[in-house]
Amino acid sequence: MEPELISIKQDRPGFDRFIGSWLCPFDKTIVIDVGPSRSVPKLINSLTARGIQRVDYVLLTHIHMDHAGGLAEFLDHFTMARTVCHSKAIPHLVDPSKLWLGSQKTLGDLAEVYGPIKPVKRERLVPHTEAQAEGIDFIETPGHAAHHLSFIVRGNLFAGEAGGIYVTVEGREYLRPATPPVFDLKQFLESIDRLLSAQDLRMCYAHFGRADRSHPMLKRERAQLLFWEKIIREETAGSDPLLVQRCMARILTEDPELRAFQAMAPADQARERLFMGNSIKGYLGFLGAEDE
Repeated sequence: MEPELISIKQDRPGFDRFIGSWLCPFDKTIVIDVGPSRSVPKLINSLTARGIQRVDYVLLTHIHMDHAGGLAEFLDHFTMARTVCHSKAIPHLVDPSKLWLGSQKTLGDLAEVYGPIKPVKRERLVPHTEAQAEGIDFIETPGHAAHHLSFIVRGNLFAGEAGGIYVTVEGREYLRPATPPVFDLKQFLESIDRLLSAQDLRMCYAHFGRADRSHPMLKRERAQLLFWEKIIREETAGSDPLLVQRCMARILTEDPELRAFQAMAPADQARERLFMGNSIKGYLGFLGAEDE
């Protein structure tokens, strides 16, 4: 059977077919990312409707709340599941107070839509450095987050947000970097190069879909990261309190990977502007730190 991306609808316009979990119903049943806490019942219902009564492994690409915020509730239902995540992520899952505060600061009222993050018992978590899951390769891919992992499972590359955001709009591709603060461009590029050193595989995105080949997509994302750096670096040469908006306007005009933005519904555009603004702020923080 092929991996299936299960869409997890959120209680906010513009978030249909944007957040999801990958289901791998192989010899061992694997779920990759579980989404926010408020929508975990929807994910459980979707799995139950597919006849899934047992989950052996939960693999977390990273612990941002749209990927792992509902882990405690998910494990309360699938009590047999073991969760594999980056070793750096474990303290924040056990005590998510700092993670919650950081999410509120970055996401604003969207954090409340996603729902609060409950603590997970330490014994339910396995650091990726100690995981012994047959048929799963773990690749450290920091950049979007310091604790980001990618996974290779049966010819599929689950890249989380290491390869950016990839959606289709009326049959047109839309590719966007995911570079929120704290962001390190050099680290992100190294992670992409690490994924490029693996085989050319099917590419499974957290947001939101699949591409037939990982190498061309990763090369496009790498070029886009550098293109954004060029534009944002040029714009920071001036002084403007509306710097983020100016960068966004220019990027939307000049980045060919974003052409499908104009075909999006207004609510989807609003979602993209929110995350695009955070991504630009990540670049600005990186460039400021680089100049110090």
